[in-house]
Amino acid sequence: MDDHNPHLKAAFIETVENQLENNDPPEARETFARLMNQGVSEDDAKVYIAQAISIEVFDLMRNQRKFDSARYVKNLKRLPHEPKL
Repeated sequence: MDDHNPHLKAAFIETVENQLENNDPPEARETFARLMNQGVSEDDAKVYIAQAISIEVFDLMRNQRKFDSARYVKNLKRLPHEPKL
């Protein structure tokens, strides 16, 4: 995500931080804790989660679909491996 639009990255990171703060969905906080326990830095863990969110936003915009919560959770569980559309 580092070679992308910094404003867009900041928006995704803010979304991650909101999910963590609100524990909604709880899988975001679980994923964050798991990644940190695996030795991933706090910043990188947030970027990984933001990548999973970006998959959903991309699909939402491209295909005019609703946010796929089930796929989002599935992608969270895959991290740090790349999320899939």
